[in-house]
Amino acid sequence: MSDVVGVLALQGAFEKHIEMLSALGVENQRVRYAHELDECSALIIPGGESTTMSLLIQKFELYKKLQEFAAEKPVMGVCAGAILMAETVDDARVIPLKIMPMTAARNNYGRQVCSFSTDLDLECDAEGLPYQAHFIRAPGLTPNSDKIEKLASYNGEPVMMRSGRHMALAFHPELTKDSRIHECWLKRFHPSFQ
Repeated sequence: MSDVVGVLALQGAFEKHIEMLSALGVENQRVRYAHELDECSALIIPGGESTTMSLLIQKFELYKKLQEFAAEKPVMGVCAGAILMAETVDDARVIPLKIMPMTAARNNYGRQVCSFSTDLDLECDAEGLPYQAHFIRAPGLTPNSDKIEKLASYNGEPVMMRSGRHMALAFHPELTKDSRIHECWLKRFHPSFQ
């Protein structure tokens, strides 16, 4: 299996993830079509606009292929990507991929004007240094299983969770130079980080 990390490039902040992966020396590629997933060992679903991304997943006939991919390979969902990974979403316009056993609530932390940054403690960081997280129209993420591992919380609410090989975040790790979250995810499967 190749060690190429795909980044779903239909809409949203995919270029920033490409930059982060490249800075870490991880081979990566943009994914727009179903056959491109065959070349990837893992996938990032970036932030963006979840209703638009859901429509584009249907338009490009990626829904089933993404589910099949996630059944075998790691996926990280960021903000809108996390919403798409959920079992259930509070907006009927979003057709969730049901990758992680959780419920997502769109704009749980407010609209664009309510965006904010705050320091978080990361459970997966051995150094224990605060991580500055950027919340932009961030979703609420509620675990539906006790098998979900909570890796970071804000005001007692989980904002970063892991389920097996998958990870979901309510905030945007690609908008900082701090690569610890990408590394935390990559350590689960990528040879360079083990």
